Amino acid sequence: METPQLSWSEFEKVVMRVGTILAVDDFPEARKPAYKLRIDFGKPIGILKSSAQITERYDKADLIGKQIVAVVNFPKKQIGKWISDCLVLGAVGLDNDIVLLTSDFKVANGLQVG
Repeated sequence: METPQLSWSEFEKVVMRVGTILAVDDFPEARKPAYKLRIDFGKPIGILKSSAQITERYDKADLIGKQIVAVVNFPKKQIGKWISDCLVLGAVGLDNDIVLLTSDFKVANGLQVG
């Protein structure tokens, strides 16, 4: 499979930030097992919502307080009755299980990844 190439100016448009998961709820309406997340990206971004198919590897209680990386400048996406404000990033395993991209050290919410 050939990997499409982005120009540097295209990549610079993608805004990835570190945020802390504040709340995790089940998402039974989703087609694939998923959680509803509320993530704090600090000022000026604030708290954004996302849906994440991470139920295979993560329990809800273990996600609270975890810092993750997400793209925060995609258009909102409706998933069932849920509106997702950002895209949580993770590595996709062979069984389509997602491993979240996280920080080794606690950092300020909203720090840009690049």
